[in-house]
Amino acid sequence: MEKEKISNADLNKLGIEDLDLIVLFSRVANGLLKHQVMDRMEILAHLEALIFDPSPYSAQKGGKFKNLADKVIELRKEGKFDRPTEKIPKLKKDSANYPVYGLENIEAGALEQMKTAMSLPITVAGALMPDAHQGYGLPIGGVLATTADTIIPYAVGVDIACRMCLSIFEMPADTIEQKNDYLKNLLIKNTVFGMGGETKNHFDTSLFDRREWKATQQIKQLRDKAYKQLGTSGTGNHFVEWGELSVGDGALEGIPAGSYLALLSHSGSRGFGGNIANYYFKLAMQKTRLPHEAKHLAWLDLNSEEGEEYWIAMNLAGDYASANHHEIHNKIARDMDLQPLLRIENHHNFAWKEQLDDGTEVMVHRKGATPAGKGVLGIIPGSMSTPGFIVRGKGDPASINSASHGAGRVMSRNVAFKTLKRDLVMAELLDKKITLVGSDLDEAPMVYKDIHTVMAAQQDLVEVLAKFTPRIVRMADPKERPED
Repeated sequence: MEKEKISNADLNKLGIEDLDLIVLFSRVANGLLKHQVMDRMEILAHLEALIFDPSPYSAQKGGKFKNLADKVIELRKEGKFDRPTEKIPKLKKDSANYPVYGLENIEAGALEQMKTAMSLPITVAGALMPDAHQGYGLPIGGVLATTADTIIPYAVGVDIACRMCLSIFEMPADTIEQKNDYLKNLLIKNTVFGMGGETKNHFDTSLFDRREWKATQQIKQLRDKAYKQLGTSGTGNHFVEWGELSVGDGALEGIPAGSYLALLSHSGSRGFGGNIANYYFKLAMQKTRLPHEAKHLAWLDLNSEEGEEYWIAMNLAGDYASANHHEIHNKIARDMDLQPLLRIENHHNFAWKEQLDDGTEVMVHRKGATPAGKGVLGIIPGSMSTPGFIVRGKGDPASINSASHGAGRVMSRNVAFKTLKRDLVMAELLDKKITLVGSDLDEAPMVYKDIHTVMAAQQDLVEVLAKFTPRIVRMADPKERPED
């Protein structure tokens, strides 16, 4: 199979022309490929990085590329095999202006990260949502439009296509009071949380019949893991919860005004998405060398092999994340012998091919931000003791048709553990009549911004249609490391 071999032509493209050196590089590279130590694309990326700077590879005792690195260093001392001219894209000196919603409640670190993102040579436009806070690369709550043929893995995020899903049932909201234990047990029975969480009980596995699962070596290697984790949830701020949904007259098509029992979930593409994100982020950093402050914003060219592969994997992760939610909601609905009146979902941590208001074709990255095009339905949650909202997008061009994905953190996990008092948190949950299964202080209501302030800051972006009040909340056990 030609694709699974590193050819002389591949090495020539890296600037290796000496026959003896080609033989040496080919032996090492194809040996690693044959023994499945790395795949073809990862090996080529390492070789490219090694040729630019062999020192880190030479310093690794017993490293897979040490002998090659030593040889390159030796040749350069002899005045042979010159170092290639490294083209480091320069950041723009004057980054473009962008709108910030709820500026007074956004930390300086997030603003600095967004400023760096706006300085990328591929950036076309951006916006910062009111739930924004500092993350890796692009801040959480950041929206970044880049040239149409580029994509930034860390501007998409590690939990690719993390999403919200809401099912509305034709049952009164006071069912929660009357059947609290029954509803809580439904959550426990039909949900699995945790980093390595798996389940053998599936509702619909038809997603795995799709040919995309054989599209790339990375996807093929992760297929079994994804299958075992179908219908499970992550850790950190991921949840499945029952709540009361208040709907006004005519707000939701086909749903009469009233208060309903509703099921809301939040999680993403599990280990499949996480592995895809980290693999292609590393490739992007090797392919696109940026100044230190922007290194997490390295991009892939969609016209390249690695860019095309990432695009396929990201979109498959989106469909997989949706299937995860449907598994949970369908299992619970089946146990209740009841079909939902309506199901609404939206996702964040993704990239979309779109057009700006002036017709410019771009790649829109929404990391912790959701689509809010005109008429698009979405869900914006608060915290475990504050309401979330069903919204309809207004299609505001300044925000690049976007809105927040939640309330946004106001406190880091470490600060939460150091400063919050468990008895005060429990008193808050008791006062709001919240039944909690799992979670810890780092997800307490106090770690989030005031959802009403966040919603007020984006009145131009979305219209509120209904209010969801959490009542029975299921999250990962306290011992689990957060992965959101």
